[in-house]
Amino acid sequence: MAKQTITVIKGDGIGPSIIDSALEILNAAGCDFEYEFVDAGLAALEKTGELLPPETLEAIERNKITLKGPLTTPVGEGFTSINVTLRKQFNLYANVRPVKSFAGTKARYDDIDIITVRENTQGMYSGLGQVVSDDGTEAEAMSKITREGAEKIVTFAYELAIREGRKKVTAVHKANILKSTSGLFLKVAREVAERYPDIESTEMIVDAACMKLVMNPEEFDVIVTTNLFGDILSDLCAGLVGGLGMAPGANIGENAAIFEAVHGSAPDIAGKNLANPTSVILASIQMLEYLDMGKPQSASVRPWPT
Repeated sequence: MAKQTITVIKGDGIGPSIIDSALEILNAAGCDFEYEFVDAGLAALEKTGELLPPETLEAIERNKITLKGPLTTPVGEGFTSINVTLRKQFNLYANVRPVKSFAGTKARYDDIDIITVRENTQGMYSGLGQVVSDDGTEAEAMSKITREGAEKIVTFAYELAIREGRKKVTAVHKANILKSTSGLFLKVAREVAERYPDIESTEMIVDAACMKLVMNPEEFDVIVTTNLFGDILSDLCAGLVGGLGMAPGANIGENAAIFEAVHGSAPDIAGKNLANPTSVILASIQMLEYLDMGKPQSASVRPWPT
């Protein structure tokens, strides 16, 4: 059997050091992967003049599985978010952000176990239709939600809940105000929930969800939501367990998957042996689970949804 080849993007700042830590653990665990190293972000910009060189995109498409460190998108006009570009390029429609309490941290809680499933390509966060008036006094952007996109992400959340033995899925929305976009998402979420009678289904307005997560996080199991709300809620959840350094992220599509550290590149501590590699190590574990390498071969494991 041919070895699995993993595309590895070490990233910027602390990226190379934390990725090296993760690879050391994967090798010690006997995973026997082949690695294809490619560049993106500032490292690629310095070498090639491009944030995402064609060779990098080709490697991601060819190998299907990517492990990625934090990337820096330069601030200023003309530079599009690298992460948003990758999600759109490979239709990585599902973003999976689990958080779990670990002993020894300074987190405020010690019993957190929540998965946030975020739609990754649509909604306000996608940057669609951004316009600033010539005189700089007005700006606008477009939020677009499709029935297909909403159904895919909510179905993904329920299928993941079954795989992970979860009991409850909460759809988070703002349909009371955003009656068109968030309203469509909630309508579809209710329809999908009816297909999964064995899982408890609840719904919550996003501002109430933020308050509840801070006050009573034990009420949540799996959260499914739209792009911008998911970006905010997943970081909030990371704060419950000690910060972004304790939270991994998976970006899943039908034909590719990217597993990543969700924090920034922290150039101020690069090379000082201070960076916490936990986020990307946990992302590596997500990758193993996605490849059905997280449990013994004899175990009956429901595959990750795609």
